[in-house]
Amino acid sequence: MPQNQQILLDNRPTGEALVSNFKLVTAETPALAEGQVLVRHHYLSLDPYMRGRMNDAKSYAQPQPLGQVMQGGTVGEVVESRNAKYAVGDKVVGFGGWQQYSVVDADQVGALRKVDTTHVPLSHYLGAVGMPGVTAWYGLVKIIDAKPGQTVVVSAATGAVGSAFGALAKARGLRAVGIAGGPDKCKYATDELGFDACIDYREHADAGSLSKALKAACPDGIDGHFENVGGMVLDAVLTRMNAFGRIALCGMIAGYDGKPVPLAFPQLILTNRLMIQGFIVSEHMEVWPEALKELGTLVGTGKLRPRESIAQGIESAPEAFLGLLKGRNFGKQLVKLI
Repeated sequence: MPQNQQILLDNRPTGEALVSNFKLVTAETPALAEGQVLVRHHYLSLDPYMRGRMNDAKSYAQPQPLGQVMQGGTVGEVVESRNAKYAVGDKVVGFGGWQQYSVVDADQVGALRKVDTTHVPLSHYLGAVGMPGVTAWYGLVKIIDAKPGQTVVVSAATGAVGSAFGALAKARGLRAVGIAGGPDKCKYATDELGFDACIDYREHADAGSLSKALKAACPDGIDGHFENVGGMVLDAVLTRMNAFGRIALCGMIAGYDGKPVPLAFPQLILTNRLMIQGFIVSEHMEVWPEALKELGTLVGTGKLRPRESIAQGIESAPEAFLGLLKGRNFGKQLVKLI
């Protein structure tokens, strides 16, 4: 069996996460039992939610255990099988973690899923046609539920979730406005992702300035907002929300290092009768088939052209992950292992 390089969580961060929180090790790959398959990972997914799991704190999921492989989504190829449902060469998506190989109990529900790479590249099953895409779909369709002609806003607009949100919004006849960091990202949002407008938050020193930019980009106000960031961005959006607007709260990257992220104007939730709902996409598996079908069609027809930031080699994962938390990625952040 092959040698398997793995990245473990070695110690928990105090404040900002550091490369020294992780440890690269080499392990033997165990022999397969009946019903198991060995998957060689081609790509592993880096996602902001992982930062929260590094903390030993109460959350929607158990903390990442110390001394164990960092958890995360993977795509790859079956290289050995003792399961009749999976053949050597099958392309699969799973939750193999930050390592080169994983042994999977393939009969376990949800552990592994075969994917078709005829029209959709394998890596996109970790982004636009995977968990991030379904996250965008659920927030837009099930929470925001905007009607054609209404205006929706998304923060981190050029990331894996935001870019899918933009394509899904335009497919529903909505005005889509993105918030992103830097002129290059904003140009990509409007020119390639189809956003009607994009605001560079880095040009704004405070929520008041950002609110003015939102007013110009959203002359009819904001009917729905998909929040990935929090902090100043959410403060500014709240000042432009229309009455009975809906906010899907997916991420709070401004607070991932444990700092408080207070709201400047919580009274606006009351005066505008807003609905703010947090959600975790893995708790809504019933929508995945419908969402993945639509997302796959958008990618296959060129209406969603996801961009990827790809780090090379397992050893690059910690640095790439920390860069993601600081917005250094452009599109979906992946680590290429082959």
